[in-house]
Amino acid sequence: MFDVIVIKNHIMLQIGTKAPYFEGSDENGNRISLNDFAGKKLVLYFYPKDSTPGCTAEACDLRDNYERFLALGYAVVGVSRDSAASHKRFKEKYQLPFPLIADTDLSILKAYEAWGVKKMYGRETEGTLRTTYVIDEQGVIVDAIGKVDTKNHTAQLLK
Repeated sequence: MFDVIVIKNHIMLQIGTKAPYFEGSDENGNRISLNDFAGKKLVLYFYPKDSTPGCTAEACDLRDNYERFLALGYAVVGVSRDSAASHKRFKEKYQLPFPLIADTDLSILKAYEAWGVKKMYGRETEGTLRTTYVIDEQGVIVDAIGKVDTKNHTAQLLK
């Protein structure tokens, strides 16, 4: 099991620990794994659902600042439980320049503590916990954001 910390009832992987290995397919069926980013910095962000207001704001903020991330040596990858077809429509509609992994079996979401119980309208449901991890060139988590500001996510990451 991975080391975890609790941030406002949201358990997250701990900064300074090795990022869990992941492998999944993007919107075009291309396989993407943590190994693809060896020697590179990675912003790995988890979001609940394609084309919803908060998720669209977050994706578009990252899109609008994508060149800044590239200039600083970061790759950006989004992950949700939506299908590859849904990701493809979302990516095309908003011209997102980064891959979106379709984690339909929840394996990546669970490995990164981005799946759990959340309260909505007084009801507890299981779902995606909006979470972002920054992973360094050695595969170590160097930042973890559990309270994502969807409209200003880049500012949170490049503080």
